[in-house]
Amino acid sequence: MIKPRVKLAIWLCWFLIVPPGMWLTYHYDPPQISGFHIDIMAFFLLISVVAAMPIVINNTPIFLIQWVSLTVFLLFGLFIEMLLFQIAVIVLLVKLRIPKEQLFRFPLNSILFFIVSFCSAFIYYTLGGAHHVDFIHNPDAIWPAFMYGISSYAVNQIVLAFILWIVYGRKSSFYDKDFVWETATTLTTFPLGLILYVLYQEVGLLALLYVGIPFISLSIILKLYYSSDKINQYLQKATEIGNQLAAQLQVNEVVDLFIEKLTGMLPVDYAYILDVVEGKELHLLRSYEKGTIRPVDMRPIKKNDGICGFVLSTGKSALFNSKKEWKKFKTGYIPETVESVLSVPIVRNNQIIGVLFLASNHKRAFEKPQLMIVEILCSHFAVALENAKNYEKTKEYSEKCPITKIYNYRYFENILFEEFNMLEQNKRQRLSLLILDIDHFKKINDTYGHQSGNEILRELAARLTNLIGNKGTVARYGGEEFVILLPDMKKVDALELAEIVRQTIANCPFTLLQTFDHEGKRHMINITASIGAAAAPEDADDPLALIRHADRALYGAKRAGRNQVAEYEK
Repeated sequence: MIKPRVKLAIWLCWFLIVPPGMWLTYHYDPPQISGFHIDIMAFFLLISVVAAMPIVINNTPIFLIQWVSLTVFLLFGLFIEMLLFQIAVIVLLVKLRIPKEQLFRFPLNSILFFIVSFCSAFIYYTLGGAHHVDFIHNPDAIWPAFMYGISSYAVNQIVLAFILWIVYGRKSSFYDKDFVWETATTLTTFPLGLILYVLYQEVGLLALLYVGIPFISLSIILKLYYSSDKINQYLQKATEIGNQLAAQLQVNEVVDLFIEKLTGMLPVDYAYILDVVEGKELHLLRSYEKGTIRPVDMRPIKKNDGICGFVLSTGKSALFNSKKEWKKFKTGYIPETVESVLSVPIVRNNQIIGVLFLASNHKRAFEKPQLMIVEILCSHFAVALENAKNYEKTKEYSEKCPITKIYNYRYFENILFEEFNMLEQNKRQRLSLLILDIDHFKKINDTYGHQSGNEILRELAARLTNLIGNKGTVARYGGEEFVILLPDMKKVDALELAEIVRQTIANCPFTLLQTFDHEGKRHMINITASIGAAAAPEDADDPLALIRHADRALYGAKRAGRNQVAEYEK
């Protein structure tokens, strides 16, 4: 973002350099244009047409007018060349439709081209160059013109690099894509300028048709070539991103990577991914605002509500270049500073599963080729998201008990072995284990049925999860037994926690949701549990021994009368 005082300094420099410089040029080197007014107007039209067809590379416009400016300079002198160059700058910036906050680019480019024109002409005159030279009969005179072209190119690169450094604070690489295109166009257009000059001396204004029309065609071809090359690059990036998305196994990882790649590839200030709920509403899944992932706090969006609701109802993408274009949509969720908007449905198996919303604070920030690429990326995203959801479901089924929804023995065993490895590597100091068994659980099943027994297991699992929190891992060991693994907890602390667990179970009745008493109320029953505790390394030196010893302590609690906590003793 350019600071206001920098913009003011640019305008001040323009007023101090360009108008006085133009006046001094006119005063000391007045143009001899008597009888050539129509010709100058014809060159003005040609240079305006060429300036209106820039090739934008890395947000830097390149317009191929060097050949016209060379001819104008050789025919009509420095002042007319400067004047037409300044007009070309205005035409270019109007064509690019720069916003108000970037109007400083006019004086900036005006200064750049004024310096280029002045320095090139100075070198040309220093080498003995003159106007209306006959290159055919005086070939030696072509060398000053040749040096004019080289100096014009060199001064342009140097001054441009200086401007990028001073104004934008970034260093310019002389071997990037801008440099390659600038060099290629200079080498292409310089001979055309000489040809136009020679032809003009022979046939007059017809030379503009003979050279101008083929060159304008060449400009269009180059622009189309660059556009196709740019699309190919986007397609390559889309393929790479698709492969990276497919490699992710977690839903959050897929969503975060998708946002990261999109915001890195496109000029995005805001990005929202919305999930379709019951085919009627859009709920915010992820929010990105100005480089930061934001909390999900947007209200649900209904069908036909705003741009995203429109995309959901129609199933079609939407691209808007300015606020005026999308203001007709009723919306309250788009930030006030937004101008450009790109919204795409996320489709899987011919069904819309979400909507992507991208926004920029700049006008015309997105192009139609980018819309096509985003649609392709959304297809990759939909597949990767579905695969990640299926993986998480499969993982959950393999790791969690279907009745209690807590971890099963297989997951617990893996965690136990991992914790023991950390213990052996001195990454853990100690490890405590509790094994809990519901007392007389068979009697509950026989009295109230297995469905009621499952209800008790579910409620007990919920209680244990709330009690333990992030202190450790709760898992169903099998039947009516549960295990609680407590990393870095002393045995004495584990015994205190076990006593709290025992009291919570014994003192709070359990509700049987599907069983009613004689008064029609849900049945409440009291249960108790016995708990055995063991710790490593004092009680065991391997995982299976720790389980075995905690189980032995549980057996001791059962023998002592149940509803007790017992510790393993050697």
